[in-house]
Amino acid sequence: MTSKITLFCIVLFISIQQVTAQTCTYKNDEGEKHLCGRFEISDLENDTTYNKWYVSNYNEFDPALKDTSWKKNLQKVNVDIFMGTWCGDSRNWLPKFVKLWDELGLKRSQLTFTALYDSDIEGKYKQGPNGEEKGLDIHRVPVFLFKRDGKEIGRIVESPATDMVTDVAQIALGYPSQPNYRAATYIMNLLNTQSMDSINAHINDHFYEIYHLVGKVNELNTLGYVYMDSDLDRASFVFMLNTYLYKHNPNVYDSYAEVLLKMGYEDKALTYYKKVLELEPKNENALEQVAMIEAKAENKE
Repeated sequence: MTSKITLFCIVLFISIQQVTAQTCTYKNDEGEKHLCGRFEISDLENDTTYNKWYVSNYNEFDPALKDTSWKKNLQKVNVDIFMGTWCGDSRNWLPKFVKLWDELGLKRSQLTFTALYDSDIEGKYKQGPNGEEKGLDIHRVPVFLFKRDGKEIGRIVESPATDMVTDVAQIALGYPSQPNYRAATYIMNLLNTQSMDSINAHINDHFYEIYHLVGKVNELNTLGYVYMDSDLDRASFVFMLNTYLYKHNPNVYDSYAEVLLKMGYEDKALTYYKKVLELEPKNENALEQVAMIEAKAENKE
């Protein structure tokens, strides 16, 4: 993942109030323009780069609202929305959420929108330019983070657990659904509340919990890559767990080897790249990495 961040800032000057508002974008390796950082919903509505999918999904969504007595509970709730204009789920669900919010007669001023970088931007995967996502355990997008008086009361991760209307209604009523990716959520909570020594002392119990919560191999693999750009120890822990959960999947060993190599553990990385080749002998990345590590070792002799 190597790319230089190119930012194009559209600056709107309001001279009377001397206020400057910025909408920032960047281009990925394919030359596609994407939003990054805080933005207004009008950016999606009006910019021809995004408005085709935004307007289409907004107009096509019919919330089919019946009993909306619960909406009064949302009048003093703010929603922080994290998304990626590069992300199919964000393009699908963000317009639908805004349509529902509008249909409920709630204020758009209660919504805050933040766009995160894609994986092409080295060291910035699913991060904002000013660290807007820090401390919020964002590992999938979109995320709709509901807050009352600054305290989280519920969230929707990537897609609704039931459907958008039901999930929002349950949050309003104080009975939020468990968000998607329960294993990743369990691990994030674990890493945020316990030391690695404490976690390792009860690793079998934690593994048992994760085993029964995990959905697919990509759940922890994605979480590992999010940590890769911020905390190598956490990334290593997550990738290691995935090698035990999916022992016959070469990709889990490739990801674990990648973080080990980044941490400087070349011998251990070599072991896991060779494990990839045991399962997938023609894996090009593993072949290249094994050749590179072995050549480097020979040069040291």
